[in-house]
Amino acid sequence: MLTRIDLRDGLPPTAALRALLPRADVDVDAVLDRVRPIVAAVAERGVEAALEFAERFDKVRPATVRVPAGELARALRELDPAVRGALQTSIDRARLVHADQRREEVVTKVTDGGTVTERFVPVRRVGLYAPGGLAVYPSSVVMNVVPAQAAGVESLVVVSPPQSEFGGLPHPTILAAAAMLDVDEVWAVGGAQAIALLAYGGTDTDGAELEPVDVVTGPGNVYTTAAKRLLRGMIGIDAEAGPTEIAILADATADPVHVAADLISQAEHDPSAASVLVTDSEELAAAVDAELVTQVAATKHTERIGTALTGRQSGTVLVAGVEDGIRVVDAYAAEHLEIQTVGAPEVARRVRNAGAIFVGPWAPVSLGDYCAGSNHVLPTGGCARHSGGLSVQTFLRGIHLIEYSEDALREVAGQVITLATAEDLPAHGQAVSARFPGGVRG
Repeated sequence: MLTRIDLRDGLPPTAALRALLPRADVDVDAVLDRVRPIVAAVAERGVEAALEFAERFDKVRPATVRVPAGELARALRELDPAVRGALQTSIDRARLVHADQRREEVVTKVTDGGTVTERFVPVRRVGLYAPGGLAVYPSSVVMNVVPAQAAGVESLVVVSPPQSEFGGLPHPTILAAAAMLDVDEVWAVGGAQAIALLAYGGTDTDGAELEPVDVVTGPGNVYTTAAKRLLRGMIGIDAEAGPTEIAILADATADPVHVAADLISQAEHDPSAASVLVTDSEELAAAVDAELVTQVAATKHTERIGTALTGRQSGTVLVAGVEDGIRVVDAYAAEHLEIQTVGAPEVARRVRNAGAIFVGPWAPVSLGDYCAGSNHVLPTGGCARHSGGLSVQTFLRGIHLIEYSEDALREVAGQVITLATAEDLPAHGQAVSARFPGGVRG
């Protein structure tokens, strides 16, 4: 079922290898011209423009952008107890993991009388995007809110598309998840107009202020990604997210039932989702293909999954051995990488590029999506080569405090003046020498 790429005769150089591997086509540039006027309209007309776009794209116009507090309480009250319990487990485990990411102030003594202190200061206000689309994602609320709260962000707003089915409110499970996390500000707005409204702020239909944010995080479609690109700099962003992806590095010891189920689990997200198997076992590859035929036919979203698995973004890569497999998955740099090989923990620690690595047969990606404690907002499209997933650090800024005594500055003044002169910036040197009218050592 999966397209085969046979690299058993040897791997090409890195650039050629990257070009050979399956990858979704995501052309953010292609939609920029469609998104630019949306962003401009919201910048100019605020809430009114955002509501007009909601009416056009979401087929519903909320009475207000901000969801009334009573609706959050009602959604939580009416939430299925089993779902509430599962969400609580997800929240508790995520809080446990993210609490250990908080960084403390570091003071470095550079010289007698001279110190540099690095403080880690949270951004003041963030906007957290929870997508709508083909599924509902309360787990995204958890994954965005928990690290922001652990970082000490004082002001949070969750945004999610209005749903005609629910009278212009976001999905009630999204509202309930926000309430469980003690988030009392939720906006019913989605798409590019949501990112723009978060950046510019505005006045709601009832006269209430919708305050702009400093950072926007959370996954979305190509239109929200394009809006993030246009507004980056005015706001901080986590990443330009593309379609979800899974790569599985497996050998002959892997269970084809597990491998097929895990490939399907990510294909379920979207027809553009990528599912890639990297293996040195042709027998495993054949067994996985057979399992895919059986399992895809039995799943709820058969058409969507089939489209994803047969698309150019998915496939099986045959390699000569696990060593070559490691090179392939490093070149691919998957959002989610599973290791199902002999000695999986050791193999996993040799991988350099992945958003998150799921080690062994009992750590499927689905665990990380919900209840592992790790964060599921991860880099896609090969960006794991240079970027990590959402974490407490996303919401912190390191700020240096430089404290030098007169003697400490005098000790290094000559070197500062020398370097300033070398760069032809004499006023820089003068800013130091002016403090020492009697002269400084060379």
